[in-house]
Order: sequence, then C-alpha cells, then structure tokens
Amino acid sequence: MTLKPIFDKIIVEQHDADDKIAGTNLYVADSAKEKPKRGTVIAVGEGLLLNDGSVKPIPMKVGDEVVFSAYGGTEVEVKGNKYLVMAANEVLAIIEP
Repeated sequence: MTLKPIFDKIIVEQHDADDKIAGTNLYVADSAKEKPKRGTVIAVGEGLLLNDGSVKPIPMKVGDEVVFSAYGGTEVEVKGNKYLVMAANEVLAIIEP
C-alpha cells in the first residue's frame, strides 16, 4: 500500500523530536516531548483546483524540508511508518540549505 496525495495535499515524514535537553545530560520524558514541527516532503499532489477549473501548483517538491504548525495534518500509518497528510497551506516555511 502506498499513499498518493490528491489536489493540494502533501505527505510529510516527521522528524523525531529531540529527547535530550541541549547542553545537559538530561532527557525529556516521552509524555513531555513537544510534537515535531519539521519534516521532509515525500509526496506532493497535483495542485489546488481553482473555481475556473485551472490548477495552481504546490510550491513544495519531494525532498523539501518544511516547518509546519504543531497540530497540522492528519497522522496516518503505512507499513509501520508514520506520516502526516496535510494541505499545502499548513506549511509555514521551506527550509533552504
């Protein structure tokens, strides 16, 4: 089974939240970890369907690293891997190298 986004949806593989507090040897409990807000785009839909029938392309491409809102998207699991399916407008920024 594979995921193929439609219209203005994208699929993002979330990056794991850091479990160590920077500059210390302390670790954060799983229940206190902040939800990841970064990830890598692994699939992109065709684009946003406009009222006039045209399609507005999505500004992200496969491989882009993105920042998204903490509670954006819908979590799905495929073959033991967790992904987020979200609308392209839920992405706050593309991280450029």
